[in-house]
Formats: sequence, structure tokens, C-alpha cells
Amino acid sequence: MEVGLLDNLRAIVAAGRESDVRVFFVPHRRWREGDYDGWAYPNPTQQAVRTKHTFADGTWGGEFHPDLQPADTDVVIKEHWAQSGFANTDLDFQLKQHGITHVVLIGLLANTCIESTGRFAMELGYHVTLVRDATAAFTPEMMHAAHELNGPTFAHSITTAQGLVRVLKNSR
Repeated sequence: MEVGLLDNLRAIVAAGRESDVRVFFVPHRRWREGDYDGWAYPNPTQQAVRTKHTFADGTWGGEFHPDLQPADTDVVIKEHWAQSGFANTDLDFQLKQHGITHVVLIGLLANTCIESTGRFAMELGYHVTLVRDATAAFTPEMMHAAHELNGPTFAHSITTAQGLVRVLKNSR
């Protein structure tokens, strides 16, 4: 299912920055030699990363996309090791220090990291917005589950990139 992900990510990040909205990057752990060695309970994704070196530091997939580099005004959160951008990172601390109460989640993957981070955000008391065409998953069924079945149980709002950009531009 094609959603125009990269164009939508570019548009949202640009509109956010132009509207003085604080942009946070929450990167997944980039694989490095020794990661997961001796772990008692690596999950299936971590086991795959350990053998395939997915997101290897310094490789394609292990670096920010050239069009989506953090700006000096953005906040880069410590890498997360599993699915949630909150667990074992400084995301909650950074959001609170910046006075953030509403989070808008965009990026990858809709049914794992985005969904887990959104659920955790809601549990911590944040207002959560999902952007259905600024996330992606490996299958249409995964996208459907993330936005139509699971999202409504924790997200306060589910919108489109165009709708979000319109709101951001009107807030200037």
C-alpha cells in the first residue's frame, strides 16, 4: 500500500519546523558489534538484528535519511532497543523538560515502534496523534491493524499528513 511516505515525512517535518514546533527524532538502536551478546531474552526482532546486522551503524538503514537529518533545533533521543521510543530512553524526560503535552507520531514501523511508542505515550498522559500516511509497515494488513484496529484504542487523533500540515500552517 503506497502512502507517499517520504514526501509526507518531508512535508510534516518542514511544516513543524516552520511553525516552531519542536521536532524529536527517536532512532532505533543501530547495530554494533557485541549488541545482544549474553542477553537472556532477546525478542525475535532483536535476534534477527543480531544475525543480519540490520540498522548497522554507519550503513544505509543505520543512518538518518539524507532528507530527514536532525536540525540544530531538533532533539535527538537516545536510541531505543526494542519497539517503544520511551522504554530505556530519555524521551519522556526530554518531552517534559520542553513542556510538551501532545505528541504526533510519524515514521516506521506503524505496527511496531509507532504503535508501541503511542501506547506508552498515552499511558504517560500525553495526547497522541497518529498520521496514517506518514507511517509505513511491511503489509497493508499491518497498516490496517495499526491505524484502524489498534490506533483508536490509544490515539486521541488519527489524521493525514495533509490535515496535519494544514493545522501546522494555520498555527503560525
